[in-house]
Amino acid sequence: MNQHGNITASVRDQDVKRDWWVVDADGLTVGRLATQLATLLRGKHKPLFTPHVDCGDFVVVINADKVVMEGKRAEQKEYFHNTGYPGGGRMRSFSKLMQTKPEEVVELAVKGMLPKNTLGRQMVKKLKVYAGTEHPHTAQQPKPYALPYRHVGTKA
Repeated sequence: MNQHGNITASVRDQDVKRDWWVVDADGLTVGRLATQLATLLRGKHKPLFTPHVDCGDFVVVINADKVVMEGKRAEQKEYFHNTGYPGGGRMRSFSKLMQTKPEEVVELAVKGMLPKNTLGRQMVKKLKVYAGTEHPHTAQQPKPYALPYRHVGTKA
């Protein structure tokens, strides 16, 4: 029971109903997009959210190659990676990563906003990111997700 005498609902993993969403990332800012995707993956948009259960939905992101960063951030942002060997630290810039693997930019941004534990690693597996407009998940009939904001520079 909670402080008001009501019984608190705690959903079990087998009772979670997972939806499929498709999000068009064309012209969106990386961080603002990642916060919405992390919310969907975590399940915080559902009334029966339970922190210790993976309540989230599957998310398909298309047009990941068209995400942007505001101002000087595009030139200054760097991603660190270690090869596992001593002195094996490697840095990749945002612009270089957008040319080679644009999907990884969105994946890394969302992964950083999820819990750093087994549950977070399970949640990030439900994120499917594609550079173009095509994706192989049409059989799941994903619904388009309307973000609360749209393109860069618009006040909405």
